[in-house]
Amino acid sequence: MRRALIGTAAFCLAAWSLPAAAQLSDNTLKVGVATDMSSLYADINGPGAVLATQMAIEDFGGSVLGQKIEFVSGDIQNKADVAATMAGRWYDNEKVDMILGAGASSSSIASARVAGDKKRIFIATDPASSDLTGKLCNPYSIHWVYDTAALANGTGSAVVKAGGKTWFFLTADYAFGYALERDVSEVVKKAGGTVVGGVKHPINTNDFSSFLLQAQSSKAQIIGLANAGGDTINSIKQAAEFGIVKGGQKLAGLLVFISDIHSLGLERAQGLNLTEAFYWDLNDKTRDFSKRFAARFNGKVPTSVQAGFYSATLAYLNAVKATGTDDPDKVMAAMKAAKWDDPIFGPSYIRADGRKMHNMYLFEVKKPSESKGPWDYYKLLATIAGEEAFRPMEQGECPMVAKKN
Repeated sequence: MRRALIGTAAFCLAAWSLPAAAQLSDNTLKVGVATDMSSLYADINGPGAVLATQMAIEDFGGSVLGQKIEFVSGDIQNKADVAATMAGRWYDNEKVDMILGAGASSSSIASARVAGDKKRIFIATDPASSDLTGKLCNPYSIHWVYDTAALANGTGSAVVKAGGKTWFFLTADYAFGYALERDVSEVVKKAGGTVVGGVKHPINTNDFSSFLLQAQSSKAQIIGLANAGGDTINSIKQAAEFGIVKGGQKLAGLLVFISDIHSLGLERAQGLNLTEAFYWDLNDKTRDFSKRFAARFNGKVPTSVQAGFYSATLAYLNAVKATGTDDPDKVMAAMKAAKWDDPIFGPSYIRADGRKMHNMYLFEVKKPSESKGPWDYYKLLATIAGEEAFRPMEQGECPMVAKKN
């Protein structure tokens, strides 16, 4: 893995211009992880995100431009006001140069706004809303792992092609859910399908009975789960109790992580299609990182988001080293100018609107009889090039890249 990292660093340094002189503001470089440490999405990011970031700093060597890399983490509780306050304090008072995170789409959007106002770097590793590189884009934010457009073009498209023409949405009642329902609905309709209805549910709810009864009575072929984490797990479990799948309807998990499959178990999750940017067993590099991560995380392999913290931290540190400064404008320009072989996501680059581009993957959850051991949960159905998975930049309404008349 060390050899792989050295090769990746060399590739990045070749892509980015070397500095004439090294200079860090305050003679320090500090990275901040803003994440959900104890709530709905803690299994997706949380303590695993903190560990992944620490591993990236360690693998980089622990220092840059002659200074030790400092690190801070905090719990944003998936609340926009908490995330915004933390980001402002970190940037202004604690001299944090770059923040990774920040939990739910609403809290991440709030963090991105603070970063834009203060002209500091924010890398959105957790959230899904494609609005972060659309109408809400700014010059200091990067959307790193996945987004609702890629999920729609992956899972949504695959389900429609397989015959799922009528849809009813069970949607988390906040920015992420709205964006995911919107983007999947567009794909469904474009493919000749129909959206017959939908219902919004509160985030982090335990009782889905009334929402599932509405979905069941809709007679839709597909019930699209526009939620995540514990909400997805609970809705799938309770749908089984209502006999929804046995009654002929199918569930489409539109944002599903390997931690969710682990909680559900293969018996309940088998056959589910899902779209991901990362799977621990994709190749030698992903296996090596995942095994090292699991050895320090109670045997659990990383989610795509946790792997994204590792990837984003390494890319940022490489850009600082290559440019010889932590100046946000220079570092961001260098990151957007580079093309590199990411140890987590493979060939990568960052568009002008802040969307990191890499392959996405359509998986199917294995049957229990197909699994060869712990965490052997997915079989690959298709590799989707980033240019096909993510929304074309000109369609995103990002003010930074708006067409000139």
